[in-house]
Amino acid sequence: MSLRFETLSGAAVTERLDDLARLRIEVFRDWPYLYDGDLAYERRYMASYEDNPRAVLVGAFAGEALVGAATGTPMEDHAEDFAAAFAGRDLGEIFYCAESVLLPDHRGQGAGHAFFDAREAHARALGRRYSAFCAVDRPADHPLRPEGYRPLDPFWRARGYVPLEGVFATFRWKDVDQPAETEHRLQFWMKTL
Repeated sequence: MSLRFETLSGAAVTERLDDLARLRIEVFRDWPYLYDGDLAYERRYMASYEDNPRAVLVGAFAGEALVGAATGTPMEDHAEDFAAAFAGRDLGEIFYCAESVLLPDHRGQGAGHAFFDAREAHARALGRRYSAFCAVDRPADHPLRPEGYRPLDPFWRARGYVPLEGVFATFRWKDVDQPAETEHRLQFWMKTL
């Protein structure tokens, strides 16, 4: 079944947060995130999207089922998490592309481009100069890295994103193979819109 994409904002984002939480828990369980998530963590994490008129959720639908989603908000909505990483930069110029999640059976249909196209258009409409995201930084020799894994770096570079030298965020979550939450380093990537 081909995918249908819909860009949601305002209350429509809030209405889909539980669906997004379930997708995040399922998709991020795999490499490289290895996230052993729960709804309580998800609700805390997604609080900045709730009733936020500047937030966007790009939904990928197979029929009426949400099978993928990408979100974003102005960077200052995440200032508490990212201000240190972006010291010296005007957060008001940056749009933060948060997660992009898509169930495996629906990959290869252009969702990655659709997700970035819609979020970048939303960022431009908000008057942002830059678009940024972060990706988990795992060692190449991590024991849970699957054989033949291909990182998304070439895709991101083709879209004009580059890793920002020395710009990282740190988040805590529980990995699937760990008994408790641990810190994880995430590398920021950015492009000029």
